[in-house]
Amino acid sequence: MTHVAGVAFFATGLGVCGVAWNRRGISGLQLPEARAAATRRRLRARFPESHEAVPPESVQQAIDKVVALLGGSKPDLSSVALDLEGVPDFDRRVYEIARRVPPGATTTYGAIAGTLGEPGSARAVGQALGRNPFPIVVPCHRVLATGGRLGGFSAGGGVSTKLKMLAIEGADVARQRGLFD
Repeated sequence: MTHVAGVAFFATGLGVCGVAWNRRGISGLQLPEARAAATRRRLRARFPESHEAVPPESVQQAIDKVVALLGGSKPDLSSVALDLEGVPDFDRRVYEIARRVPPGATTTYGAIAGTLGEPGSARAVGQALGRNPFPIVVPCHRVLATGGRLGGFSAGGGVSTKLKMLAIEGADVARQRGLFD
């Protein structure tokens, strides 16, 4: 298990998020659950030896960017340092490609599989994104199934949360569905 130096919780346009970090970078990010207490429980369950602390400057900058993104701005999160220790190589490669998708844009599981040079691995790409410990920073919500179908989303609120995030970013899929205009 990855050593965690601290955790912090912060308010966003979607609700309270949580972040865990260590000296290598962010170890995990927790999207909001229905209640702030549930978000806290979920992050603490992932990092049971963690303690709440004031984030170091680099983590605070990442928090500020997440808050800005979920508030409708389009900050660049690609430079946020992540602790990828224990993350399988395939997943790392998927996350690297997903991090290139800018706010307001989307891609597909199949397109990522093709970029990996493994065109038959769309399902494995989806599974890797389902294990994503860094949602928002690794923007798995921007990855759709073939034909613009939403696919799954393992965060609290499921596909509804994915749609809300896409709508905040101004992604076409959210506007086309007319759900959050």
